[in-house]
Amino acid sequence: MVPEAQLVETEHGLVPEGEGWFVVNAREARWVDRSPPFDRSCRFEGEALFPQLGVNIRVLDPGRPNCYYHAEADQEDVLVLAGECLLVVEGQERRLRAWDFVHLAPWTEHVLVGAGDRPCVVVMVGGREKPGIRYPASEAALVHGAGVERETESPEEAYAGIPPRRPTRYRDGDLP
Repeated sequence: MVPEAQLVETEHGLVPEGEGWFVVNAREARWVDRSPPFDRSCRFEGEALFPQLGVNIRVLDPGRPNCYYHAEADQEDVLVLAGECLLVVEGQERRLRAWDFVHLAPWTEHVLVGAGDRPCVVVMVGGREKPGIRYPASEAALVHGAGVERETESPEEAYAGIPPRRPTRYRDGDLP
């Protein structure tokens, strides 16, 4: 029998402690903020990271990227729940709106940038079983402040000078 992980109340919201199953409302869970230049997100994980599948909710303010343009060894999928965003994928731009679904096969170069006149809310799901990430230099991403100037395979190099994620509580109004 798989035990239930306990949810612990922290100053930044509920966090699962240990392994096991759990249920938590996104508005009550711990969030992280990496703005500027990036976004706010609810990652659902505690100290024990999900080993196979990462799941998070991102809130992208207009003009803000979710991260830097990158490609990963595992697949990633995105569902837009509210608002609009711009998908920069393989050097192209695609406008996305609520209920658009994006499947990103392994090694697809991509980034999301908030668009429109209000925040965009997306659910992102990605595999975590195959190691490997690359941050290619991309003019299409740099135009939106969402890319690196020199290709690297090092997250530390790509994000040098960017503030670390700061734990925070859910911000009223972020989720529809």
